[in-house]
Amino acid sequence: MQVLNLKSNHKPIREYYKTLQQLDKLGINHELGIKGTFEDILKSCCSQLGWNYAAEQTVKINNNNIRPDGVIIRQDSLKHGYWEAKDNKDDLEREIKLKYSKGYPKNNILFWQPKRIILYQNNKLVFDEKIDNAENLVQGVKLFFEHTQPEIEVWDHAAVEFGDKVKELANGLLELIANQKKTNKRFIDAFSNFMALCKQAINPSLSESAVEEMLIQHLLTERIFRKLFNNPDFVKRNVIAVEIENVIDALTSKSFNRDHFLQGVDYFYKALENAASTITEYSEKQDFLNRVYEQFFQGFAVKVADTHGIVYTPQPIVDFMVKSVDAILQKEFGKSLSDKGVHILDPFVGTGNFIMRVMKEMRKTALPYKYEHELHCNEVMLLPYYLAAMNIEHEYFTATGEYKPFEGICFVDTFEVIEEQQLSLFTPENTARVKRQKESPIFIIMGNPPYNAWQNNENDNNKNRKYHRKVDRQGIDDRIADTYSQSSKATLKNSLSDAYVKAIRWASDRIGDEGIIAFVTNNGFIDNLACDGLRQHLEKDFDAIYVLDLGGNSRKATNQKVQNVFNIRVGVSINIFIK
Repeated sequence: MQVLNLKSNHKPIREYYKTLQQLDKLGINHELGIKGTFEDILKSCCSQLGWNYAAEQTVKINNNNIRPDGVIIRQDSLKHGYWEAKDNKDDLEREIKLKYSKGYPKNNILFWQPKRIILYQNNKLVFDEKIDNAENLVQGVKLFFEHTQPEIEVWDHAAVEFGDKVKELANGLLELIANQKKTNKRFIDAFSNFMALCKQAINPSLSESAVEEMLIQHLLTERIFRKLFNNPDFVKRNVIAVEIENVIDALTSKSFNRDHFLQGVDYFYKALENAASTITEYSEKQDFLNRVYEQFFQGFAVKVADTHGIVYTPQPIVDFMVKSVDAILQKEFGKSLSDKGVHILDPFVGTGNFIMRVMKEMRKTALPYKYEHELHCNEVMLLPYYLAAMNIEHEYFTATGEYKPFEGICFVDTFEVIEEQQLSLFTPENTARVKRQKESPIFIIMGNPPYNAWQNNENDNNKNRKYHRKVDRQGIDDRIADTYSQSSKATLKNSLSDAYVKAIRWASDRIGDEGIIAFVTNNGFIDNLACDGLRQHLEKDFDAIYVLDLGGNSRKATNQKVQNVFNIRVGVSINIFIK
């Protein structure tokens, strides 16, 4: 349980009473004029716990839209509590009844006026005191922040246990797979075929252990998609999930029962589902699951998480980038995101945030055509691919009221998508999607490329895969060697192997004669000596460049604490390149 460090002599409490007195002398005693005094206490407490405070946010609860004065949101995106402000002239009991008649929750809600606090938790009145003295005020605030709903408390305990449990489960599944490889002919054939597909679609050097990990990811998360998002048909509709289910069916064809095997973590799944049941908005469930997913990957596949940069882009950054691209598109090209012919690609789609935000920015009348023909994205990691497909399809359903599978998403390594290559990529449907994307005149490339977000120093990278093509030197590493590296005066050029540098090179080649690239990346290329060649080519290749350096590089820090928009160790920048 979270413990709030708050005492009557602490600054937020002293400032609260001092400001109220000053406002009273000025004759300011109406709700709008005074509620900021208590709001400042709430914000201070949120900051202490690492939580977020949202003022006057519309919240949907049991089909009712409510707009409390403030919402307290935990780090995992679950809502902790709500508060309502009134002035001393209001009849607080009557106001509370009015709010409840409008569907306000009773699980953890605080009603405040300068002379009194009333607090309801788990449908019961737990605190009703005058707050003329600081002790009562502190007690009420601490009760509000230190409360945990039963469903959330169970989830908190389960989440801690699951981090260790998932490793045990994964090892158990690995043993099962190893045994079935020896005795189960159907599984041996299915796994062999799937392995060949993976090598062709993702990486010719892909190890068996990496493919086994994909099967484990699918097994451990398939229930979450079914239950959390109430989407039982997902594995039947998604072209990649169908293929993996075939392998899982072969794996389970001899005595193994997936439900029985996962019985040991049924507690976790139920806790997750119950915690998620406190969330009614789909977008909030997405955010919650993103947090769960990050925890899962950091515990289960640390090296995978590090190499592929599992870092989710904060929504304000996504909003800013999409709005900026749309503004530049109109200013420089006289076009908009909604226009036909403006093909948009997120080559590292993650869970789909950029594509969904682009869809929101479009005219509703333009969306069906754009969705079917001109929105494209790639993902090479299985779980984010699943999430992106489901999220984008749900966004379309919300906007149009019609379900339509999103055929613009490809399960493929973007750096392998080279014009001349003709590969079979998992399934005929996926192959056709990749072919269609390759033939599309991409005008906008945007997203958050992978980069080693958690590295402590430049030499701490996981070994990133090399992309070479001896035939024509068109592999992405060949292109970097022939451009950025060749033009560099640096002796040590290790940083040019980072995936975000590959992304910039790839996008620069893919965009054609005109278009826009918008990436949020590691900001090392701005002044890194090894990136002098990269900077030269950016200047030569593009007509205009916008770089917003957001800082955040802890390696360059002195004794001051460095703030980072991603809460990672490397610096970050938003970069827009215009051709």
